[in-house]
Amino acid sequence: MYAFIEGEVCEKLNGSLVLLASGVGWQLNCSNNTLQAAPPLGEKMRCWTYLSVREDAMELFGFATREEKEMFLQLTSVSGIGPKTALGVLGAMPLRELNLAILLGDVNALSRAPGIGKKTAQRIALELKDKISQSDVSVAVPSQGTSAAAPALSPDAVTEAIEAMIALGYSSTEARNAISQVRDQTDKPEELIRLALRSMAGF
Repeated sequence: MYAFIEGEVCEKLNGSLVLLASGVGWQLNCSNNTLQAAPPLGEKMRCWTYLSVREDAMELFGFATREEKEMFLQLTSVSGIGPKTALGVLGAMPLRELNLAILLGDVNALSRAPGIGKKTAQRIALELKDKISQSDVSVAVPSQGTSAAAPALSPDAVTEAIEAMIALGYSSTEARNAISQVRDQTDKPEELIRLALRSMAGF
């Protein structure tokens, strides 16, 4: 019903913000990421919106980016994930980290979100994995600390990391070259992928 609302930031509350647009104060339920992205009070902001209509309530949700809104819609398509739970998942980590956690089936990362247990995290990864694209995770992958001594690397970890890179849309050659450049830095497949993507993105 509403694609977006653009207006002056009037209030920043716990889990929501208020935008003044056309003389109306619109209260939008938001993730922590959107609240952090909001400018100071008095400045203008555009929020992409979603109107949730239930028998007992109508709630308006706001998102700093189209991508966050799209992930919100994907999360709410998973059985057992309602709008408020989806906001909790979005606010638990940056969006690109969330995409990568889903792609890798990182249940531990996903279950850090409030209200998300191991089984629900597994369901999120299973149902949304095929919806994650290369562009969702290939830029601005968060940095990771490096250890003083590189751990022993399992051949299975390299294989898993390469297969995940190929699933993202990279060629076999690109995946192997990228992983080979970082394979001495960690023994965890998900960390290999993070480091490889950062390297390819020039970070």
